[in-house]
Amino acid sequence: MKQDTANGWVKIAGLGPGNETMVTAQVQEVLAEATDVVGYIPYVKRIPERPGLTLHATDNRVEVERATHALEMAAAGKRVVVVSSGDPGVFAMASAVFEALEVANKPDWLNLDIQVLPGITAMLAASARIGAPMGHDFAAINLSDNLKPWSLIEKRLRLAGEAGFAMGFYNPRSKSRPHQFARALEILREACGGETLISFARDVSKPTEEIITVTLNEARPEMADMRTVVIVGNKDTRRIGAHVYTPRYASDA
Repeated sequence: MKQDTANGWVKIAGLGPGNETMVTAQVQEVLAEATDVVGYIPYVKRIPERPGLTLHATDNRVEVERATHALEMAAAGKRVVVVSSGDPGVFAMASAVFEALEVANKPDWLNLDIQVLPGITAMLAASARIGAPMGHDFAAINLSDNLKPWSLIEKRLRLAGEAGFAMGFYNPRSKSRPHQFARALEILREACGGETLISFARDVSKPTEEIITVTLNEARPEMADMRTVVIVGNKDTRRIGAHVYTPRYASDA
């Protein structure tokens, strides 16, 4: 049977870091038009139920299967929103949707209306709360080794630190890998210097938000968990009152 792709679409949307005021008007509009919403359980729970909308909540680590389901529904004429926290293009579902599209190898799906709608990332929300630690060149690194080897993470940490990038870390420390963040801190002290500022931003934009800034010498692994975004400055990053910022210029390495 020929698939109906005439009216179906997939919008891959970022819900921001948690506070509903940080969901963009564009995302709110497509959620109002959707027939189906697909995503990880905690994110789908943020979507209000209404007549004509079906919510499809799935567990973590099934991103490609979730994306394939969204594409199947869109090919059948459904208006599908795939939700992520933060921005869907940053360690989230946008890449998984395009991976599923490639793996499926279904020519009809290439005609689907697929759009990525940006959102406010936890890293940028944390940076704003702290001040402007990302005021110059920076790198975003996912410290989870679920999809890449830990040896590659160590290499990227060391090279980014030696190059003078400020850095934002996602998934810094979990119960299944508590020792790795301790190793990350060791590498950062070696590459960046022990007096470099590091900020731990937990539950950014939520009522339970907590932000702590210390030096790398003072940092301890237990300051981070999976609900924490970690931001490391460079050697020019400094405090000004209650704020932390990285100047727009860079001194010599």
